[in-house]
Amino acid sequence: MLKEIEVLASRRFLPIIGPERGRYLAETVRKYRPVTVLEVGTLIGYSTILIATNLPAGGRVLTIEINPGSAKRAEENIEKAGMSARVEQYVGNALQVIPDIKKELDMVFLDAAKDEYLRYLKLCEGRLRKSGVVFADNVKMFARDMADYLDYVRKSGRYRSQFIGAGSDAVEISVKVV
Repeated sequence: MLKEIEVLASRRFLPIIGPERGRYLAETVRKYRPVTVLEVGTLIGYSTILIATNLPAGGRVLTIEINPGSAKRAEENIEKAGMSARVEQYVGNALQVIPDIKKELDMVFLDAAKDEYLRYLKLCEGRLRKSGVVFADNVKMFARDMADYLDYVRKSGRYRSQFIGAGSDAVEISVKVV
């Protein structure tokens, strides 16, 4: 299913995480073994499927997509991949949806409006457990748009953060230390 989405994304110029940066996402899920993952930015479900596939038994992805059409396509792709039982989908603006999600989080994956990364994190930070991980995509290509976010995870003392270059872009993996 992931290969099928990669072909579609290439044809339609859809900004999925793709196999290169996606490898780091899958490795992070396997390493930290989160039970509850909040994904901000579903698009058509590529990263949702990637996360869900690598979760430990009983793991769930809570995913938020602002565009109803994309959310519908994601739902279809997630179903085709056999991952529906591991995914809880929300449609709406993440800034409004996140406060309604009351579950403790083990991981947050950020891949939506780049200039909102810090706001997304702040909205769920109180529910992100100590040693929880935040995985942010596109941190090289959109570094200027998310400068406040990058400054926060790198310098606040709340996270141990690592920049990983991958092709023309990069990811930032931040582990909550307090």
